[in-house]
Amino acid sequence: MDIAEEKPKPTRNSEATRQRILQAATQEFARKGFDGARIDDIARQANANKQMLYHYFGNKDDLFTKVLEDAYQALRQHEAEVDLDKLPANEAILALLESTWRHYLDNPELIRLLAAENQMEARHLKANNSFQGINDAHVKRMKDLLERGQREGNVRAGIDPMQINISMAALGFFYLSNRFTLATVYDCNLLSRKSLQERLRVMKETIACWIKP
Repeated sequence: MDIAEEKPKPTRNSEATRQRILQAATQEFARKGFDGARIDDIARQANANKQMLYHYFGNKDDLFTKVLEDAYQALRQHEAEVDLDKLPANEAILALLESTWRHYLDNPELIRLLAAENQMEARHLKANNSFQGINDAHVKRMKDLLERGQREGNVRAGIDPMQINISMAALGFFYLSNRFTLATVYDCNLLSRKSLQERLRVMKETIACWIKP
């Protein structure tokens, strides 16, 4: 390729602009959903312009896909960083559960982004193969933990890795995504420190009872 035809490498400023757009888009999509979010508002919050946004991300769908991919990848990366090798398999599974729960608490926008994508019947996930690869590694890790637990004698046989992953996510996801309605119905503060500690205890007991031989 002729030197004149080479594309310029991203500069520090262009990468900073790209990250500002992603951060602004994450908050905008989390607050207003896909349909309610406006490109003009995202660009303004990122101190950028629409032309620049379209240059980096193509269109609104592509931008949402990137935001969702980064949020999903951050969750899986957070879980992957938990050192499970030194723990018995049954304790490692509970440590993974707690890691996911704490990531939900620290990143409330993830709950809202996933809720928005579910309303659109996962159309962005279906159009992007990277999500499957990210999740495959997560399922394999759980499969390895279950098999190790059977060898150690602290996890029963016959547990589907996909089912336990879904259940571990759902125990926290449902609680947090429905916190306002549940708090109203039960007349309590579900986000108080005491309530969150109690919820984590219940989640751990639920999974511990399921995997117990």
